[in-house]
Amino acid sequence: MPTIKYKPTTPARRHMSVPSFEEITKFTPEKTLLAKKKKNSGRNSYGRITVRHKGGGNRQKYRLIDFKRQNELAQTVIGVEYDPNRTAYIALLQDTEGKKSYIVAPVGVTDGQVLHSGADSDIVPGNTLPLKNIPDGTFIHNIELSPGKGGQMVRSAGTQAQLMGKENGMVMVRLPSGEMRYVREDCKATIGQVGNIEHDTVKIGKAGKKRHMGIRPTVRGSVMNPCDHPHGGGEGRSPIGRPGPVTPWGKPALGYKTRNKKARTDKMIVKRRNSK
Repeated sequence: MPTIKYKPTTPARRHMSVPSFEEITKFTPEKTLLAKKKKNSGRNSYGRITVRHKGGGNRQKYRLIDFKRQNELAQTVIGVEYDPNRTAYIALLQDTEGKKSYIVAPVGVTDGQVLHSGADSDIVPGNTLPLKNIPDGTFIHNIELSPGKGGQMVRSAGTQAQLMGKENGMVMVRLPSGEMRYVREDCKATIGQVGNIEHDTVKIGKAGKKRHMGIRPTVRGSVMNPCDHPHGGGEGRSPIGRPGPVTPWGKPALGYKTRNKKARTDKMIVKRRNSK
């Protein structure tokens, strides 16, 4: 899916690019699968900002996605849609009884294609099977971490994981980050790669587009006064004057590891994403 570039009629247009939306075949969402999406602009229940640089943006409705894929009836793809809540596109399915549902759209899934979910399904993009029924080396996405909970890993645009092998009721999976980890063999996954592959090549181009996304401006700490940020102060462009970068409240940032060192799932991780 190529991106569209514009003629440089303005400074913002010079580098802007947008998806071509060639995969999109349906342009209005299914009303029965929409839910309200309330904005809180990064504020908690007390009205205090807990996540900065959020606010405004276009109104959105949430699309109810079927990450569990427990319906084992044959489902036909009605259309592929844009979803404002995620980087991937979504596909609308309808089963033989007329029930509709959304899934994250894999690469190659088109209108009229019949998808299945269950242990006996074929190994084709869009079908969902337990990991124990998927051959080694297969590329997968929408992977469960607990049986029946629904897919939690590898759901963003263009991502795919690879099933590396099986042993003792566990399946080893290589994630897009390079991390190798074990997942229970009775967890489900969907075959193929998530669609909208060239999402990461799109350039926003102008500040206003970020505001439409609900993201407010960010100011660097190094250009603030020392009373406003630990990085601030000094003559001209000064270094931050600390061993490493910190947040406005003095906590380590940018590379500081926040994972619990006693995390219960450490035993499932064979190789970290940043290990050499």
